[in-house]
Amino acid sequence: MSSSPSVLLVHPPSYSNALLHIPPTSFLVLAITACCLYICGTCVYNLFLSPLAAIPGPWYAAVSDFWLTTHVARLQQCMTIQALFERYGPVVRVGPNKVVFCDLTTMRSVYCVHKFDKSPFYKALLTNNNDHAMTTLPHAEHAARRKAYAPHYNLPHLTQFQPDVNDSVIKVLNILENQQGKTSVSCPELFRHLMVDVISTTVFGSRSGALDNYAMGIRDVLSQAICDFPTRGIVRSFIPTSVWSIVCRLPSETWRRICNSDNTMAEFVRGHIEDTSARMQAAPIDHEKGDRIPLVQRMLQNRVNSAHDSLSVQNIVSECMGHLVAGVDTTTTLLSYLFWELSRRKDIMKHLQAELEEHMADRHVVPDFATLCKMPYLNAFIKEGMRVYGPAPSLLERVVPSTTASKIDDGFDMMGYALPPGTVVGTQAWSMHRDSEVFPSPETFLPERWLSVEGTAGEDERLNRMSQHLMPFGVGSRVCGGQNLAQIVLRVAVAAIACNFDISANSSETNEHTMRIKDAFVIHPATKECKLTFALRKC
Repeated sequence: MSSSPSVLLVHPPSYSNALLHIPPTSFLVLAITACCLYICGTCVYNLFLSPLAAIPGPWYAAVSDFWLTTHVARLQQCMTIQALFERYGPVVRVGPNKVVFCDLTTMRSVYCVHKFDKSPFYKALLTNNNDHAMTTLPHAEHAARRKAYAPHYNLPHLTQFQPDVNDSVIKVLNILENQQGKTSVSCPELFRHLMVDVISTTVFGSRSGALDNYAMGIRDVLSQAICDFPTRGIVRSFIPTSVWSIVCRLPSETWRRICNSDNTMAEFVRGHIEDTSARMQAAPIDHEKGDRIPLVQRMLQNRVNSAHDSLSVQNIVSECMGHLVAGVDTTTTLLSYLFWELSRRKDIMKHLQAELEEHMADRHVVPDFATLCKMPYLNAFIKEGMRVYGPAPSLLERVVPSTTASKIDDGFDMMGYALPPGTVVGTQAWSMHRDSEVFPSPETFLPERWLSVEGTAGEDERLNRMSQHLMPFGVGSRVCGGQNLAQIVLRVAVAAIACNFDISANSSETNEHTMRIKDAFVIHPATKECKLTFALRKC
């Protein structure tokens, strides 16, 4: 009996088994090689093959966002971009997909004509973990939100709140009088409490008591939360959502207070909304045309009359929080810098005081807003303050859409450069306000530049050109809704304080070094402090 021949079966090598025999060091080498090839390929594309490759700018900015991010982290973005404009011209590429410009015609095209949507950058400014008008990216959605509060900020309506603004400013005068000019005052702290009371009045219908707490030396929780919120936003933008809750538990009382600033404001706003809603339900309010209506009441009334989602309670809370943060920080900073200029420019202070004395026989009685607007030097002083120290001078980022009204094809033409859809573009007030062809000696604080010189040809054209370049509140349909309120407060506060006090600074406390501008979307002094002395003027 013969046996069957044995058959040797040979299996092809298994790739999985082969991979198992590759040394770990080889895997590491492969991974590093692949990573390097990807980085090199990306760099080559960004530098030479990208649709943005022809746009002027530093090569290291075109390669990666890292370079600009380092300047953002150092609070130097505005000045860095200004330096790029001075070197490369009015159009500069500052990132693989980001182009900035400094040009009036292009500004109008982007923000006023085409009304490009905002970039995702603004999501770092969420309040109550929810959108509000400023963080709503699509233009159409923002327009729907804006309708709910726009009538509140009409100038005729806001002027009805001037008596309340005057009362709050009088409280500031009393606080300064009690200091008797013997000790310096922290302007950011004092003016923050002023603005919290003012905005609480216009938004909720009553003062929050911030100035009363300040006068008694009691820490005002709401003012502190508003002060902390920008820091929270900056840090939050760099930390993934999954890690944020862990970071908030770090064992530091100050850090936890900063992390909780959003919740602190939300609780304050929600409480006022509930109180206002209860009053409205108990006694329905029938407003006559022209009546003074707090913002919360207006939005709640609109909510009753509308089923639009933008008027949900959560959105009303977020909107009111957004108005608190935006209105308090910006005006506080600008007031601080305005009075610092008065402290070091006695010529400006004397000129301003002389004009104010003509209209303020009683130094504790502030003229109405219409009268304040007729004071040439006061208005020139405030305009120059907004030009040099505009509190929000940073990039206003927008995104090129897939289609534009100017072209059938996709993309957007910017001063001869074709930008593909998705490109982030923007200008900044810092640079628009420092165009030397429009503002000679742009770094010099010179209120007189806003005054017309009689008998000089072309004055109207010169002043009009400067006004077109002035954009301290933004530009276009996304311009700051609260700009009229800021204009009222700035004039009332400057008029009342400058008329009653001589302002000075101890150079060891407050000087050009301590007041160096740092920008984190909004600006602040390098030391976040501005200590000045207010000495009561003799009658």
